[in-house]
Amino acid sequence: MSVFLFWIFALMMLVFGVAVVINRNPVASALSLVVSFLALAALFMSLDAYFIGIIQVLVYAGAIMVLFLFIIMLLDLRAEELRKINWVASAGGLAVALALMVQIFAVIGRFSLAKQTFPSLAKSTSDDVHRIGLLLFDNYNLPFQIIGVVILVATIGAVMLSRRETR
Repeated sequence: MSVFLFWIFALMMLVFGVAVVINRNPVASALSLVVSFLALAALFMSLDAYFIGIIQVLVYAGAIMVLFLFIIMLLDLRAEELRKINWVASAGGLAVALALMVQIFAVIGRFSLAKQTFPSLAKSTSDDVHRIGLLLFDNYNLPFQIIGVVILVATIGAVMLSRRETR
């Protein structure tokens, strides 16, 4: 992937990540998260991690976001009412964010390995999907099944909590 596309996808991921936090409408926030996940998947694809990129799209941008939107619609969340901005709290948050950014750049500047480029990765001779499938369904079959049951129970719990009593 060219450097230009990397910066486009990285900027897209950051902009829509900020939109997730800033949006007051929960549906718009969830859709911004989907676009951020898609940009992250494109970055994984640029690193030749095709399986992780596809799983990012299928699992996170697909299934998890459908579940989030389902719960948002089920709970009937409304957009937050507009209120005055607390300028003191906003200035304090901005000061903390700038201090954190200065600290990150100071640490990176003193870290000698951060100035070197990484060598290219060796190409794998075996298929990633085959290895991950064997590992997942041989070694981690029970935790995989338990996670499925936990997600099912969480979905049933969300439906039961949002159910309205008929009179």
